[in-house]
Amino acid sequence: MKDILSEIIANKRFEIDLQKQAIPSEQLQEKLSDEVQPGYSMKQALASSATGIIAEFKRRSPSKGWIKENAQAGLIPPAYETAGASALSILTDEKFFGGTLRDIRTARPLVNIPILRKDFIIDKYQLLQARIVGADAVLLIAACLTPDECHTLTMQAHELGLEVL
Repeated sequence: MKDILSEIIANKRFEIDLQKQAIPSEQLQEKLSDEVQPGYSMKQALASSATGIIAEFKRRSPSKGWIKENAQAGLIPPAYETAGASALSILTDEKFFGGTLRDIRTARPLVNIPILRKDFIIDKYQLLQARIVGADAVLLIAACLTPDECHTLTMQAHELGLEVL
């Protein structure tokens, strides 16, 4: 049996291929220059915070199943900020974690702290998506990337104004 990370990455490659067919990268680039506002710095927010808390918005996990199936991105992330979170981590993987990019798009205008797109980032396309929906940072999981891929995605993220965790 395949390990869960391999299964997730295989599914992610399939999802990205479908997304690229529906909306080519060039269209995302055009949206990027039209719509995206400057973001918040996660590094600065954490460095200047008394708590350093990154609160996570997550509906499900592959190992635990549903945590809160009907969690609302318009309610929970603002409550995290009110409770003192310095930044937000919002899972956007749908199949395994029950999240969507819509969750970031929903939360972004409601909070004044950085948002991390937590997903299995393997392609620049996902970085473009993250920036368009209002993420300020992305998570790169070294276990699913080669050192060269990690370096390239980090450079691409920085070019788009995204910080990398």
